[in-house]
Amino acid sequence: MISQKVAQQSLRRLAVQQPYAMRWSLMNSATPAAVAMGRFMQTRQAATTSNTSDPTKILAQQRLNRPVAPHLSIYRPQITWIGSSFHRITGFALSGSLYLYATAYLASPLLGWHLESASVAAAFAALPIVAKVLLKGVMALPFTYHCFNGVRHLVWDLGRGITNQQVIKSGWTVVGLSVLSALALAFL
Repeated sequence: MISQKVAQQSLRRLAVQQPYAMRWSLMNSATPAAVAMGRFMQTRQAATTSNTSDPTKILAQQRLNRPVAPHLSIYRPQITWIGSSFHRITGFALSGSLYLYATAYLASPLLGWHLESASVAAAFAALPIVAKVLLKGVMALPFTYHCFNGVRHLVWDLGRGITNQQVIKSGWTVVGLSVLSALALAFL
């Protein structure tokens, strides 16, 4: 309320003391409707040199003066961006393997493959114990990580646990729970 009165008073003083300055600033400002309709376009002066013989050389020179964005290799790895990357990777791996197996299952009668449940279970049962545990662990880890990290993201959507310390703590919690649950599923 007070700030509105201060703004109104300063505009009134400007209008009384310098009426042409007030009118000039109103004439040169664009209304939101003018911008939306394309009737107002902001322009800037082009920086040119007296040596305008080859435009590609000018462009190359301007590119040399631009700042270079820092690359990921100079940053210290953090659980936040590593966790986000693994969440995307595990989601892609899980969905890709599902689509690949579903396509192979649908095409198996045409190709003479036996991918029905009884055949897959019999093939898995014939593997040695070490191979079974390793295969189950490799299949369980992306699934458990993606599930636990998905729950973490749902908690973030509720607006909870978004501070830096909570994000780091929940990231390492997701890693620990994923490894433990994957090991438990592998040794079942």
